[in-house]
Amino acid sequence: MFTSKSPTLDLHGEYCSLAATLINDFINDNIKMKNEYIAIVHGKSTGLMTRKTHEVLKSNKNVIEYYIHPWNTGMTVVRLKIK
Repeated sequence: MFTSKSPTLDLHGEYCSLAATLINDFINDNIKMKNEYIAIVHGKSTGLMTRKTHEVLKSNKNVIEYYIHPWNTGMTVVRLKIK
């Protein structure tokens, strides 16, 4: 279950071209630490970083599901496959 203490990656101020590397590294680190739920803060602005984030999550085989946080549309909650 996602909580306020779940690991969070903040992409504010990052380039979209770097986002895929940051997200995939963050996912790999959290799988090693056995964290099932993580959050990625991408912001609300133009939606460019949101689309890039979801594109990366959709193509990552270690992601079970992801969704926009219901109370913070600038954050995506991710459920990972824990091996």
